Amino acid sequence: MTGKWWLAIGAFFGFASVALGAFGAHGLKRSLRDRDLAPQEQEQRLDNWEVAARYQMYHGLALIAVGLVASSRPRRLLHVAAAAFTAGVLIFSGCLYAYVLTGAKTWALIVPVGGVLLLLGWLGVLLAVLLPPASTTTPNG
Repeated sequence: MTGKWWLAIGAFFGFASVALGAFGAHGLKRSLRDRDLAPQEQEQRLDNWEVAARYQMYHGLALIAVGLVASSRPRRLLHVAAAAFTAGVLIFSGCLYAYVLTGAKTWALIVPVGGVLLLLGWLGVLLAVLLPPASTTTPNG
């Protein structure tokens, strides 16, 4: 993928984060009240939803930054980091959203996989910044 695609995915994640955050603050609150859940359970689910939306936004912005840098200075590690961010958001935030909506604990058990991918994305960015670019010349010429 090119830097342009990471920019587009980051912008989409930002857009979706705002929309899902607004739903969480308004429609979800009413929906959870109507489900006969204990107040503490309602509060926990709303907190989980907020974490999902917040991490989605953070990593949408990170994808935009990576996309901008990758557009002018392409590095394989930047693309690996962006792919990890993308998969991490889909798994981390996606599974948290699914858990909040369904209450199925299976979704909550998958969330850490997304967290690890987000960490790997940040490690990829760090390495892309610290390591010298791979040489484009061959040893014989």
